[in-house]
Amino acid sequence: MTFIKNILGRIYIVYSLAVFVATMLIVFLPILIISFLPEPMRAKALHIVFRIWMGVYMPLAFCPVIRKGKDNFKKGENYVVVLNHNSFVDIPVSSPWIPGPNKTLAKMEMSKIPIFGVIYKAGSILVDRKKENSRRESFTKMQDTLNMGIHLCLYPEGTRNKTSAPIQPFFDGAFVTAIKSQKPIMPGLIFNTGKILPHNKKIWARPSPIQIHFLKPIPTEGLTIENVPKLKELVHNVMETYYIAYQLKNKA
Repeated sequence: MTFIKNILGRIYIVYSLAVFVATMLIVFLPILIISFLPEPMRAKALHIVFRIWMGVYMPLAFCPVIRKGKDNFKKGENYVVVLNHNSFVDIPVSSPWIPGPNKTLAKMEMSKIPIFGVIYKAGSILVDRKKENSRRESFTKMQDTLNMGIHLCLYPEGTRNKTSAPIQPFFDGAFVTAIKSQKPIMPGLIFNTGKILPHNKKIWARPSPIQIHFLKPIPTEGLTIENVPKLKELVHNVMETYYIAYQLKNKA
């Protein structure tokens, strides 16, 4: 049985990558053209294209996305959306399914991939984590993004969760940014992406429905940098409690 699962998992990942590349080539030209637009027009146009693209691709990959808590986003407001991070699959799931245009902080290295790098760069704030000036510039760009009324999508764990903990400890960046801009934080949880593309298996994947749940926003109005540790702890506790409760409910 394990042998058959391994074979099927390898067939599936080849299929899903082939479909991803095929659909990516279709949207490449529109995204390339949109990338020359000024902000926030670029982010708004890209969000429409990304939503259509992933709205087609994810069902073709047998991984439909089910969204909950969309009503927590209030019209006319933008948020620092913080999400858990279990898999590379989180990236194409998060940005298109956040209600409204958004940008995410992304690794500079990924922008060097042919064709995909152009798409990756168009909708991201790139940062070279090895360079101090790049990290400083990324904070300025994140503030500019929020000031334009665009959501900011961040993964405060910093990297994929390869531990047994529901959610890893958070870094300060998302919370410093939210407080400086006085924008509310929108906690979100992504479920099942770790099952689709496990970190401990190579060239293997399996399809699964994906859930993305947005929780009630947490205000930052009136908070200062001194409040970062408490805010970070509060958001972590809210997300971890929800994550554990959801997992227990679905095991019952």
